[in-house]
Amino acid sequence: MTDLVSLLEELCLIDGISGDEGMVRDRIIELIGDRCSCTTDRLGNLIVSYKGRKAPKNKVMVSAHMDEVGFIVTYITDEGFLKLEPVGGVDPRVLFGRRVRVGRNKLPAAVGAKPVHKLSGKEKDKAPDFDEMYADIGAQSREEAQEYVSLGDSVMFEGSFLRFGNGLLSCKAIDDRVGCAVMLKLILDGELEYDTVFTFVVQEEIGLRGSRCAAYAVNPDYALVLEATTAADIPSASGEKRVCEIGKGPVVSFMDRRTVYDKGLYRLAFETAEKNGIPCQTKTMVAGGNDAGAIHLTRGGVSTAAISLPCRYLHSSCCVIGEEDLRNTYTLTKLMLDGIYNR
Repeated sequence: MTDLVSLLEELCLIDGISGDEGMVRDRIIELIGDRCSCTTDRLGNLIVSYKGRKAPKNKVMVSAHMDEVGFIVTYITDEGFLKLEPVGGVDPRVLFGRRVRVGRNKLPAAVGAKPVHKLSGKEKDKAPDFDEMYADIGAQSREEAQEYVSLGDSVMFEGSFLRFGNGLLSCKAIDDRVGCAVMLKLILDGELEYDTVFTFVVQEEIGLRGSRCAAYAVNPDYALVLEATTAADIPSASGEKRVCEIGKGPVVSFMDRRTVYDKGLYRLAFETAEKNGIPCQTKTMVAGGNDAGAIHLTRGGVSTAAISLPCRYLHSSCCVIGEEDLRNTYTLTKLMLDGIYNR
């Protein structure tokens, strides 16, 4: 049996911001090997056709995105510093003072800004914005920097995979390599009874772009989207503002900013969880969105549900999830599929 945490660690440590997911996709293809038919479309989506022992009544698609948030090099100063723009929804507060990697050669860099002793009173009251920060690769001039870096190069958070506390896991890119890991385990363990299409999609973080194309090509009846979602179970939040919590199981949403989810699938998720003793929760705020927003509107419409991992510090170098939530998400996904194939 495939170890889910080890699979997640391997995937998280691969770099792949939106539009530059090739290394992630290549490794997934290597892991799948000859178990399934794999095709890649022009945008970079990986479509995997899993052959089960039977053909289901409904065509079912399971989807997760390969891309992570990051940055792109937009300018090199005369002194050799790199100016960056975010790729995806990144809070500038999580970048200042961090280490990053630049380009496919993983050139190390440190992100800095005006030092604190040079700040005015007003400047001290706010975090620096992206246009006030720069990546320092140690170059002495633009010409030296250009020997190693080009405009348009991808920039990723530096981050190791950490197990800590009582069953917690932390790394960059957990959003959404966690969904990719769950799908890969379903494929590699080969226990699904029915034919299933898995889509590892691109460019979710910049507008759900890959999933729109993948869903159009697959034309499913039903779709399950696997994601990571914001857990605000921290001291500064209470009540519904906590959104969801680590340790309380996978998150099944009824609505977000892009989707009103299929009510039948929403009920099926909680009925399946209760029947099988799986903790399960919903989001207590209507916020955010994921690839379901594009998938459920494809062609004549797709009945869609999202199963997400509660994740603290989303879109940063140190996303945090619970190992038990991860395993319960895998189990719920597998059981949900059993309830959808011939629905």
